Formats: sequence, C-alpha cells, structure tokens
Amino acid sequence: MAEGTGGRGGRRGVLAGALVLAGALVAAPALAGCAPDGAGGAGSRPSHAAATGTQPARLMLPVPGGRYPVGTVSLRLVDHGRPDPWVGGQARRELMVSVRYPARAGARRYPRAPQMSAREATAFDALNNFGELVPRGKVAWGATLTAAHEGAPVAAGRLPVVLYSPGAGDPRSFGSTLCDDLASRGYAVVTVDHTYEAPAVEFPGGRVARSVMRAELARAQKTGRITQLLRKVSGVRVADTRFVLDELARRGDGSPLPAALRDALDLDRTGMFGQSAGGFTAAQAMHDDRRIRAAVNMDGVMGYTQRDDDPSNPSTVGRDGVDRPLLLMGSEGDTHHTVASWDAVWRHSRGAWLRDLTLRGGRHAGFTDAQALIPQLARELDLPRKGVVETVGTVSPARAVAAERACVAAFFDRWLRGRGDGLPAGLPGRYPEMRVVP
Repeated sequence: MAEGTGGRGGRRGVLAGALVLAGALVAAPALAGCAPDGAGGAGSRPSHAAATGTQPARLMLPVPGGRYPVGTVSLRLVDHGRPDPWVGGQARRELMVSVRYPARAGARRYPRAPQMSAREATAFDALNNFGELVPRGKVAWGATLTAAHEGAPVAAGRLPVVLYSPGAGDPRSFGSTLCDDLASRGYAVVTVDHTYEAPAVEFPGGRVARSVMRAELARAQKTGRITQLLRKVSGVRVADTRFVLDELARRGDGSPLPAALRDALDLDRTGMFGQSAGGFTAAQAMHDDRRIRAAVNMDGVMGYTQRDDDPSNPSTVGRDGVDRPLLLMGSEGDTHHTVASWDAVWRHSRGAWLRDLTLRGGRHAGFTDAQALIPQLARELDLPRKGVVETVGTVSPARAVAAERACVAAFFDRWLRGRGDGLPAGLPGRYPEMRVVP
C-alpha cells in the first residue's frame, strides 16, 4: 500500500524516488542536491483566483476538535552514534521532529506554524505523491497553516505521548489533521521526518536535506535488490523512532526539549501511529521496542513486498505478531483478509487486542492531510473527478476526517489513558463510514 493515487484500491506512492503502481516500481522525477531553495508564500485563506491562474491556490486544514489550543516546538536531533545510512561518509544521522501539545489559554497570541517551510514546500511542489493530478506551480504549499501555535506555553498536567511516522515521500507535517487533533485532546504528539526520504527536510539555519531515494531505487533495480532496499527503508525508520524515544527520555541539560515540555511528557504512556510506510513503522517499532504500548497502522503493508497479496519476505512483526494493542485502518478493500502481511500479523498474534477497520469509499491518501486538501484543490483548480476519487475516494471529506479522528483518539484513550474500549462509542452507527472487519 503505497501512497497517493492509482493502482488497485487507489494506491500509488513515492518510495525511493519511485512510484509504486499496482506492484511495479516506476522511476519518478527527483530532486537533486542538499542545498537551500528559494522562499515561498505565507497566508491561510483559499483564493478562487487560483483557478484562473492568477495566483497559486491556498488551502486550509480542518480545525481540531479537542478542548485545548495546540502548541508546537520543532527540534533538531543528531544521533552521534549512528552514521547516516543514506549519505555515507562521516555524516551522523540527523532528524527534525516536531512536538504538538495541548497549550494554555492565550496560545492564540503565538504565531501559527506552517504545514511546511518555504523551502520544504518548494521541494514538495516538485516531488509529491499526487503524480500528475496536481499541476506543479499551482499550489502555495508553503501558505497552509496548521492549528499549532509556535512556542505557546504547555498546559498543566502529565501528557501521554504519541509518535507519528509519515508515509514514504511525505513530510512529517502531512499528518497535521490527525496530529493537531490528538494534541487538542491532551496528547503530546511527536512527528518524525525520516531524512533523505521526504522530498526535503529543513534544518535550523536554512540547510535542506533532499530525497536521495531515486538514486537508491535505480541501484536496487540494477542489482535486483528491491527487497533489500525495502528492508533498509523500514530498518532506518525503526532506528529513527527508537532514537527519538531515547532523546525524549533524556533529562536535565542533555534534553533537547524545553524544560516545561520535558517535565510534562509521560513516557510510560507512549503509543505510535502512521500512514502507509509510517503505519508499518509504528507496528514494527512496537514489536521491536517495549516502550511503545500501542500502535495504529493506517493502510500500511507490513512486509518487504511490492504486492499487497504477496506473503513472501515477511517482516518480524509479521512472523511473530504482536503482544500489545494494534489497530489496523484500511482503505476500501484493504483488510486482514486481503492483505497478506496483515493476515500474518493477525494469525501470529497471541492474546493481543487487535481490531481491523475499513474506511468505506476511502482511498490510501485519505489517511493523510490529502483527505482535506485535495477536495479543495479540486474546486480551485478544476481537477478531474476521476483523479480526485482515485486519491481520496468517494467518502465525504468531513465525515472521513471525523471518523478517522474519533477512531485514533478512542484507541489511544483506551490504551494510554484507560478510558473506553478502544473504539468510538456508537461505532458504526455514529460513524457509518467506518466498518469493523470481522
């Protein structure tokens, strides 16, 4: 299950600089180099002038549903003990993460964080998971604002922690719809950019690390080592996750966190979720690291394969299953009955709370911010309906967002807070868009 549009069930995505289309890897446009780009725009309100070509379209993300305003801080983390697996040489593994958290009243006096920096937005415009659906240069990606306020003071109390890993080819901020909502409900949400996978990751001072995945794919295709590349991508992501957990646990002057936020995090209550490759990362990281108590996989294959129905080359989470709660959330047609790696986890797990949900009429990208943004672009840019449906499905965007938020929040409420039974009250009656798969 790759990201974006096309393929069986509407799954096509960027993996190692390539499109994964119906199980086949096809080279895609790449971004070269690791130098800063030019600047982008700012703002938050859409303009129908974009449809006439006078200015790029501007987009808005959904407002969070919780009772808290949201604050955020971004952190540069360097793993001095690990060489960067993608660039070699003397470079150490370097990550950018953002922490979303419930903020105090008055947070709205602080500036809202953009979904992407100007340089990251320029790279995203050139290389993203929407293929030919969204024309290049027609969207002001850098103008989209999240609900999070930069540097706002953290709310009182101890906060359960949830990590978020994006899909391959997506920046960490492309899950803002769900992450900001969780933060507004009282969670600290840590979003992780997997450097050199995302189109671009900007570090303090304006330095930008761009994707090297196209070159990695070309080498893997030439040498017949696609499976090994998939293993490496997964392994790097899990190592990134475990390093972030290590950094969050550091105390005193060695901590990268502001003091108030450091004292607020309750790392004994840590979960993880993600979309596509990020969903696989969440499940595999939980398998490998007992600090993660519960995980949500949103439409991510959990094996080293190019086909959903291929049981070969399973991951260790597939071979062993899990012993802690795991929620699978699939687009239309993706269940543990149809996806071989999901079936493997289902069969090999013993005594764990497992649930499988299907988003009726949903497509793969619908578990990202695309669910809210692509329909706006369809109106602004007069996008072809077929491409829009292949990207985010036929489900109502507002209803899909509401159902996804409710399911993710209910799951973590149960396993990190001891509230409820792990699924939204009234499911499926209240959220008919979500079907529980027996």
